[in-house]
Amino acid sequence: MAFSYKPLWKLLIDRDMSKKQFMEATGISKSTLDKMGRGETVSMRIIDRICSYFHCNVDDIIQHLK
Repeated sequence: MAFSYKPLWKLLIDRDMSKKQFMEATGISKSTLDKMGRGETVSMRIIDRICSYFHCNVDDIIQHLK
């Protein structure tokens, strides 16, 4: 399985939000952010936290690569 978080990075750019601001606002750790940067999976709890913060759907922040 491969995932891309490019939609999330684009969302941060569109909202003029740095990754540090994003981590502080959502309570996500640097290690989790690093995993996302490498395209690794993170827990559904993290995905839920992000979606709740941005009031968006999962496909607004993650893309599944075939």
